Amino acid sequence: MAEPIAESKTILSSGGGLSAAGTADIYRELLRRLGEDTSRNGLLATPQRMEKSMAFLTKGYNEDPTKVLHGALFDEDYDEMVIVKDIEMFSLCEHHLLPFFGKVHVAYIPKGKVIGLSKIPRLVEVFARRLQVQERLTRQIADAIQEAISPLGVGVIIEARHLCIMMRGIEKQHSSTVTSAMLGCFRQKDTRQEFLSLVQQPAAGSL
Repeated sequence: MAEPIAESKTILSSGGGLSAAGTADIYRELLRRLGEDTSRNGLLATPQRMEKSMAFLTKGYNEDPTKVLHGALFDEDYDEMVIVKDIEMFSLCEHHLLPFFGKVHVAYIPKGKVIGLSKIPRLVEVFARRLQVQERLTRQIADAIQEAISPLGVGVIIEARHLCIMMRGIEKQHSSTVTSAMLGCFRQKDTRQEFLSLVQQPAAGSL
């Protein structure tokens, strides 16, 4: 039962140092340093699970947002606001590696091209599945749409709750953070206000 610990120590103390250790071995060593007995039944497979979990939570590093959007761009003579709202978002704060989660609202006004609607949540996922700060995530989504189709404007709002605030530090359970990125015509007061009012309306099918 103690073999995993011995193997981890051997790899981590080899000439290659951490670079020679497997990811699961590093997680095993971390658990040991936290004071855990990594040979007990409940933790035997935890390092491998942690490796798989982190690979999934950060899979956005291996995905290209440009390819995501360019896979579904369509010529369309439409110049009114397009909104995809209440997109569920889960990400990891790069400061403490704790989750933050919430909803993303994305809007743009086309100029000859529209984006397949399913690609906007997909774009959010690409950037959210990286180590993030909410402010940067908001701007990355807006910039990617702007670069892909050069619309008249783009607006992005994220409302999120951060476990680094809720579980540690100040421990405030009911606070939320709202960030926005407004590009092009969304910087104009009337367009911005239209976006905000439509986001606040109840979602289709809600009571």
